Amino acid sequence: MQLAVIPARGGSKRIPRKNIKHFYGKPMIAWSIEAALKSNCFDEVWVSTDDKEIADIAVEYGAKVPFMRPAHLSDDYATTADVMQHATQEFEHLTGRRPEHVCCLYATAPFVQVNDLKKGLQLLKNDSIDYAFSATTFPFPIQRAIKLNKEGTVEMFSPENFNVRSQDLEEAWHDAGQFYWGITQAWLDKCPVFSSKSRIVELPRTHVQDIDTLEDWQLAELLFGALKLW
Repeated sequence: MQLAVIPARGGSKRIPRKNIKHFYGKPMIAWSIEAALKSNCFDEVWVSTDDKEIADIAVEYGAKVPFMRPAHLSDDYATTADVMQHATQEFEHLTGRRPEHVCCLYATAPFVQVNDLKKGLQLLKNDSIDYAFSATTFPFPIQRAIKLNKEGTVEMFSPENFNVRSQDLEEAWHDAGQFYWGITQAWLDKCPVFSSKSRIVELPRTHVQDIDTLEDWQLAELLFGALKLW
């Protein structure tokens, strides 16, 4: 069986109440819940939260909230790995069953697509891996990245690449911050996601947007509206 866990704590700082702030007509978390349900990948869709309002909205949109997340897993220092380990343990404790695969689906992933969730599950089923997660390419070669030193002048992180043509540099990928399929034991053991035991679901850059600041939020709304993904 397959379990979806959507982490959604109440204490977001940079965008207050981010997980339930309205995005294109519905609470942000609703987009993740609806994608999980529409995918038909999951036997259960659970939300892990410490917040009653988030819990009520999650249930309204079709998810289950069988427990309230404890305070020590709801502060600024709790990691996704901590939260996923706890939710997986709670599932076994409350149901007496162990899922075969567990997917961490972020509450702030309005761009997540049903077919991408399905691809992730198939990768996990077909390969001997711990995780399959969404990723996309950097739009600019990271080998030519620059930084400002203490004097405010420019330095390259990798100056040996100054004269290398962009097309000759290896393409780099980054986590898209949408979903992470994993085998249950990997979550229980908190195995690292970025390892040789992982594969990626390749996403186009147009389907990826971090939503950590108000500027990010505005960009996400513009992109979402242009793509008409709803």
